[in-house]
Amino acid sequence: MKTLLRTLLYLALIVWLGAEIFFPIVAATAFGVLQGNTHAAGAIVGSLLRVLHGMGLVSGMVALALLALAPAWGIYKPRPALAPMVLLIAMVGLTVYSQYGIIPAMERDRVAAGGAIDTTTPNDPNTAHFNKLHIRSEHVEEAVLLLGLVTLVLVARAETAKP
Repeated sequence: MKTLLRTLLYLALIVWLGAEIFFPIVAATAFGVLQGNTHAAGAIVGSLLRVLHGMGLVSGMVALALLALAPAWGIYKPRPALAPMVLLIAMVGLTVYSQYGIIPAMERDRVAAGGAIDTTTPNDPNTAHFNKLHIRSEHVEEAVLLLGLVTLVLVARAETAKP
C-alpha cells in the first residue's frame, strides 16, 4: 500500500512538472508553425495553458492530499513532508493566480484592443498591459516549475529520512 501511495504522489508531481516542461515547446511550435497568424497561435496556446492549469490544480491537490496523509500512514515522517507541502501550496496558489487573475485580464486586454493584440501598435495601452501580463504569466509558470523541481527533490529526500 505504501508503494502505491508513493507512486501516486510521484505520478501527480511528474504529470504536473512534465506538462510545465513540455508547454513552452508546444507554445514555440504553435507560434513557429503559425508565423503569419499569431492570433490563432495565441488562441491555441491560451487554450493549452488553461488545460495545463487544470492538470496542475488536480495534480497539486492530489499530491498535497497524499503528502498530508503520508505521516499518518507511516509513509513519511511529519517534518520532512512539511516543506514539500508548503511548496505545493505555493504552486497551487500561483496556478490559481495565473488561471483566474492573469489570463482573464489578458483576455480583457485582447478584446479591448479589438480582438487581436497583434493588430495594434505596441504603445496602445491595452497592448502594453497585455504584454506586461504576458511576461508576468511566463514568470509565474517558471516559478511553478522551479518550485515543482524543489518539491520533487524534497519528496525524494523525505524518502530517505530516518524513521
